[in-house]
Amino acid sequence: METYPIDKIYRQIEPGSVLLVCTQNKGVPNVMTTGFQMMIQHDPPLIGAIVGPWDYSYKALVKNQECVLTIPGIDIIEKVVDIGNCSGDSDNKFEKFNLTIIPASIIQAPMIEDCLFNIECKVVNTDLVDRYNLFVLEAVAAWKNPDKDKIKPFHHHGNGVFSTEGKSINLQDRMTKWKIFQD
Repeated sequence: METYPIDKIYRQIEPGSVLLVCTQNKGVPNVMTTGFQMMIQHDPPLIGAIVGPWDYSYKALVKNQECVLTIPGIDIIEKVVDIGNCSGDSDNKFEKFNLTIIPASIIQAPMIEDCLFNIECKVVNTDLVDRYNLFVLEAVAAWKNPDKDKIKPFHHHGNGVFSTEGKSINLQDRMTKWKIFQD
C-alpha cells in the first residue's frame, strides 16, 4: 500500500451520478450541478444532498424547502459541466444552455425534459445543514424520460474526469437478504 491524498478520497467513493438541482425563487428558476449526494433509505426514499451557502440555489432551497433532482445523461455532459461553472445570480442557465423546462407535478421548481430522470423532492430534515451543508430530501414523485433509455448517466471523479456506466453484472440471485427491494 502507498499513501493517497486524503483530500482526493472522494474521487474513489463518489456515490452516484452527477445531478442537476433545480430550484425556484420568486418565480425564477435556477439549476446547479452537484456530485455530492447519496441515498439514505429506501422507503420513504430519502436522499442526502450537499448544497452550501456558496451556491446561488442555497437560498431558494432554504426558503422553499423543495427542489427537483435531475439525472442528466452523457449526451449533455458538456452543458452539465458548464452549468457548474457559472452562477444563477448572473445567468439564466435554462436559457443560456437551452434546457427544456417542464412543470413538476408537486414541486414549484421545474423539471428538465433533457434529462434521464427527474425526482421531485421536499426537504424533510435540515439538522446537518449548518454544520455540513447536508439537506435530507424526500422524493415525492419521480419521472423517467423514455426517449433517453439508451443514454447513460455519468460520474465525476474529480479534476474534470468523468466516467459512464459500462457492462452490468447481475447478481440478483445472490441478494437473498434483500429480495424484498428487488423489482
